[in-house]
Amino acid sequence: MKRSMPILLGVLLLITLIIEIIPKNIYGKVFTGHVLLDPLLGAIFGSIAAGNPLNSYVIGGELISQGVSLVAITAFILSWVTVGLVQLPAESLMLGRKFAISRNIFSFLSAIIIAILTAYTFTIL
Repeated sequence: MKRSMPILLGVLLLITLIIEIIPKNIYGKVFTGHVLLDPLLGAIFGSIAAGNPLNSYVIGGELISQGVSLVAITAFILSWVTVGLVQLPAESLMLGRKFAISRNIFSFLSAIIIAILTAYTFTIL
């Protein structure tokens, strides 16, 4: 635990920096409502700006108010919570490189698929 604490602290500081660098109003301009492109972009942005599930409700509400589609928000939040490119070095160190990379790829692809299925389900209801 003593050896991993500096790495975890560095990851947390880097996540905070990335979240602050990305302007909040850019999301409404990037997402166009395209069914396949929006979840891909949402998953990419979410993978970069990793965060915790508690904040996802607030972020989801802010994205909805900026006119971002449900499919993009779902992909963003899912990958924001489950994928962490910033956290990858720490995860590789603690859990192994192969596992960390495999888990992140699986989570990224799952976020896109689940986002499309969620948006489709809401259109049916």
